[in-house]
Amino acid sequence: MSSQNLSFGQRRDWLRLIRSENVGPVTFLKLIRRFGDASEALRALPDMSRRGGSMRPLRICTEQEAEQILEAAENIGARFIALSEADYPQLLRHTDAPPPLICARGRFDLLNKTSIAVVGSRNASAIGCKFARTLAGAFGKAGYVSVSGLARGIDTSVHESSLETGTIAVVAGGVDIIYPPENMALHNEIFEKGVVVSEMVPGIRPQGRHFPRRNRLIAGISRGTVVVEAALRSGSLITARLASEQNREVFAVPGSPLDPRAGGTNRLIQNGAILVSSARDVLDAMSDIENRQIGQQDFFADSDEGFEHFDSSEPRDNELPDMNIHQKVISLLSPAPTHIDDLARESGADIQMVHMVLLELELAGRLERHTGQRFSLI
Repeated sequence: MSSQNLSFGQRRDWLRLIRSENVGPVTFLKLIRRFGDASEALRALPDMSRRGGSMRPLRICTEQEAEQILEAAENIGARFIALSEADYPQLLRHTDAPPPLICARGRFDLLNKTSIAVVGSRNASAIGCKFARTLAGAFGKAGYVSVSGLARGIDTSVHESSLETGTIAVVAGGVDIIYPPENMALHNEIFEKGVVVSEMVPGIRPQGRHFPRRNRLIAGISRGTVVVEAALRSGSLITARLASEQNREVFAVPGSPLDPRAGGTNRLIQNGAILVSSARDVLDAMSDIENRQIGQQDFFADSDEGFEHFDSSEPRDNELPDMNIHQKVISLLSPAPTHIDDLARESGADIQMVHMVLLELELAGRLERHTGQRFSLI
């Protein structure tokens, strides 16, 4: 699979497209597949959203807005890496609906080295922080890069211990936003020795809704995820769940049933996570994993998609579905999730036409996607 570097104009248009209203990673990739490049997709958005039933103009990111964002990244020594480019993390590319662009600052070469995520409680115990440092140190000596979320507690210990051997900090806000404030020195050290990565643009302060997306990146970049300490409602359990959904290995450090910070990790072990009593438990399992191919939930394996959509020379079929098909598909949808194969069969429409109707509805804000190629009306 060859990589394709974007020109400035292409990168700007990718940024415009992903930052336009109602365009998420799945919609983005389907639009690129349909229209061949982002500029053509941007031109099609207004008409598609109208056909989908939008009652107002779709908000589309302007060229000026996108260029200002690219300039802001360049001014801090960061850059946006596209899904089609060699520096984009290979493992992240093979997740369900990977982000089309990530913003990174630091050593880009670390993004494609074999990595292990180590995450855990912000309100960590001293022994938990010590064990996290021990793990990250051992992983570094064994040639692995450590990934964490640059939060207080366990994350901080992981990054401090892996600065010299390779560390990736995945943050919820822009790569230039220091959070928490006490990690300013560590943040700056990672810029020099490691790499800071985000799905957000520079200048965005982290908000609660951003952290699940950050956790998804942590799990997606890493071949395995170790949870050191986590309460039953910890965000680290979200990272573990996402890692499991992406067919990555999940590890957990057991703890006392009297310590709330062990509730989540003990539950993970009960549910099948590998128990970790030393770094060797993880390293042995990782060695085993590397001898077999990860069963990847590759978005590009979808029947409607393929990585070849980055080849702009491929002929495109931009035909829009006629309104009879449009109305038939809409009539078959309901608030209950419906599989796309059922929509195609019952409507009698070509699957590509059904995909196009669903795109139009999504751009109009009328469609919700569910796992397993299922869709419902909002």
